[in-house]
Amino acid sequence: MGYIDRARRQGATMHLGGKPHGGHGYWVQPTIITNTRPDMEFVKEEIFGPVAVIIKFDDDETVLELANDSQYGLAASFFTKNLNRAVNVANKLQAGTVWVNCVNILHPGVPYGGFKQSGIGRECGQYALDTCVVHTPLLTAHETCRDANPWPLPATPT
Repeated sequence: MGYIDRARRQGATMHLGGKPHGGHGYWVQPTIITNTRPDMEFVKEEIFGPVAVIIKFDDDETVLELANDSQYGLAASFFTKNLNRAVNVANKLQAGTVWVNCVNILHPGVPYGGFKQSGIGRECGQYALDTCVVHTPLLTAHETCRDANPWPLPATPT
């Protein structure tokens, strides 16, 4: 709830939610925070929960600058009807996972993980397995190989 209190103190508007949910713990209702600015402290935080911080922007370059100006980069999502815009923006976002026209869709075969302070490495998929496996090349010498590939090599070519 700390970020909600800070948002209110800094002049942001709780468009929806913003209240505790349940009797104990730190659960919060789904929340939409509007009337925000990029310099607000809570805007730059990595909030885990059903919270959307809305910031208005004029063009893609501005929104990319705002989105990437963070020490975090776990995931990002945005909605658009323009496929070229989707690919362009998604490739420029500094986030471990980027969703276009959806949010929080995960598949066990697709790597998941963050950039910057949002994690090291990946979970799920082949990338995750690679972090748990040590690839050790095994070289052996066999008598039949020695004739074809003598070692050490002769000093003069034959």
